[in-house]
Amino acid sequence: MAVIIDWVRRAACLDHDPDLFFPISFVGLSRAQVDRAKAVCGSCPVRQACLTYALDTGQQHGVWGGLEPDERRTAHKHHTIRHAA
Repeated sequence: MAVIIDWVRRAACLDHDPDLFFPISFVGLSRAQVDRAKAVCGSCPVRQACLTYALDTGQQHGVWGGLEPDERRTAHKHHTIRHAA
């Protein structure tokens, strides 16, 4: 049985198809899908918890906490540098 993370139960994405958050690409025609996913994240009460989870677990695909993979990599670098100081 899978463990459910408490914050997931309050996530705005629960009412949406999970595929919305995992586009085939982050450019071209898929950009509209990415923008829709980010809009859902923008109104999510647990956005920060989602992003922290994605960073802590190294999620490499999809939109998590309103960020794309490249944006998360940049955020992770800054997060790591801040905690190392």
